[in-house]
Amino acid sequence: MASTEPTSRVRTLADLARLAGVSAGTVSRALAGKALVNAETRERITALATEHGFRPNQMASRLRTRRTGVIGIVVPLGHERRQHLSDPFFMTVLGHLADALTENGYDVMLSRVIPDAEDWLERIVDSGMLDGVMLIGQSDQHAAIERVARRYRPLVAWGSQLPGQVHCAVGTDNVAGGRLAGARLLARGAKRIAFLGETRTPEIRQRWDGVSAVVAAAGLEPPLQLDTHLASDVMEQEIAGHLDRVLDRIDGIAAASDVIALTTMRVLADRGRRVPDDLPVIGYDDLPLASQAMPRITTVRQDIAGGTRAMVAALFRRIAGEDTPSVIMEPVLVERDSG
Repeated sequence: MASTEPTSRVRTLADLARLAGVSAGTVSRALAGKALVNAETRERITALATEHGFRPNQMASRLRTRRTGVIGIVVPLGHERRQHLSDPFFMTVLGHLADALTENGYDVMLSRVIPDAEDWLERIVDSGMLDGVMLIGQSDQHAAIERVARRYRPLVAWGSQLPGQVHCAVGTDNVAGGRLAGARLLARGAKRIAFLGETRTPEIRQRWDGVSAVVAAAGLEPPLQLDTHLASDVMEQEIAGHLDRVLDRIDGIAAASDVIALTTMRVLADRGRRVPDDLPVIGYDDLPLASQAMPRITTVRQDIAGGTRAMVAALFRRIAGEDTPSVIMEPVLVERDSG
């Protein structure tokens, strides 16, 4: 049987250039697909590279172009250090971002960061390892993100746009989303609403503000704000403790996320309360789990797929040297069974 091994090992551009009878520069341009090399020569060089098992030195190429081919995806957890990357919201956003980046030829470096010093983000962007950084959430690190964004252009965050904000963020109008949730509960007849969420992050604070505004406009008592962390190992116990204290005083729940809504419905079921007959529950995000839960969760949809596409587009434009504005998406109420 004839051997399928290449007849010789070509290790450098110069080796391949000698074999092809062209210059090393022509080989480099041909393998990069440059139009400066005619199609016939490109095809011949590419075929020779394949035949002789030649793999271009990617590190050397990146040094020449001053590009690493790597984008950092960072999840900052200053407000909730126990939260995991396995959180369904993080996984949904991460999946969309990673798909878009790898389809465009980039590798991804993922970091879950517990900010341990004021310069945590500076250490990331100045590492020399990345062409750009995408943040999944702003946590309580708005000041740190603003400081870095003033000098580092290829930075885009999922999150809120605050007055005077420098950094580019893509996210939903969370005040409007909170208003949708509050209005839905009022339409269901609720008059004493509880909001389950921890309001130190801009996004969740704005959701609380939206719910509160609708309730105030209706002339009702302000909602009860019940701190509920997003870490899965404490969430259920916190919700159970809250409901054991206030369950007889509330008739509707606005949850800061679908995960909180789902956990709340489980706690209510353990206490013999029916959703929505005894207590309507509204979520936020419209993650896949919202349509899979029983009952299915009425929620405020963030267009995560569209938002992540906008993040990637903005990052690429920023890598190219452009400035891009923040994107604020309109939320949509998705009516299902829970409220």
